Amino acid sequence: MKESGKMHTGELYLPGDKEIMARQLQCLERLYDFNATRPSEMERRQKLLKEMFFEIGENCYIEPPFHSNFGGGHVHFGKNIYANFNLTLVDDTHIYVGDYTMFGPNVTVATAGHPILPELREKGYQYNAPVHIGRNCWIGAGAVILPGVTLGDNVVVGAGSIVTKDLPSNVVAVGNPCKVLREVGERDREYYFKERKINWEALGLPKAER
Repeated sequence: MKESGKMHTGELYLPGDKEIMARQLQCLERLYDFNATRPSEMERRQKLLKEMFFEIGENCYIEPPFHSNFGGGHVHFGKNIYANFNLTLVDDTHIYVGDYTMFGPNVTVATAGHPILPELREKGYQYNAPVHIGRNCWIGAGAVILPGVTLGDNVVVGAGSIVTKDLPSNVVAVGNPCKVLREVGERDREYYFKERKINWEALGLPKAER
């Protein structure tokens, strides 16, 4: 099997393989173009994202600079996804992100790992494990999501957290390593921040969303 064929199987492989590096260079050229766009060039940004990503839905916005090993070439975005400055996607294998998810500034999502055994690292070996992030998640500033992790829907990851294990749906999780702090509950339907109450009428939301 070619080295490129091992990128998505979890096997050890050599990322310095000529075929891999040639494709990666092409992806990084387009990523450079995206990061070089002016703030007024919104249509060009959207066009580039559709070319760069494996798949990306409508109304997704990524604030440059955006960093990615393959320029989003192994990334699957749903619709209405927002990413603040310095999103880093180590997409040596696939990253899946559900609709309406938000990334704070300086978030890293990594799929690549290296063996603990120093002799293998010295030879340059690597392995990859995909990451799955559910629908309507909020990943706080500076959080890191490690290879092989799956997040359920409606998950809030606190700023600076290091996510090493799977998280279920509908939870707030924080820390290093990241652990579930609590479930999303009825209080969250009344307060949006500390003691600040949600004024549903002022927001003009239908009763079905209350």
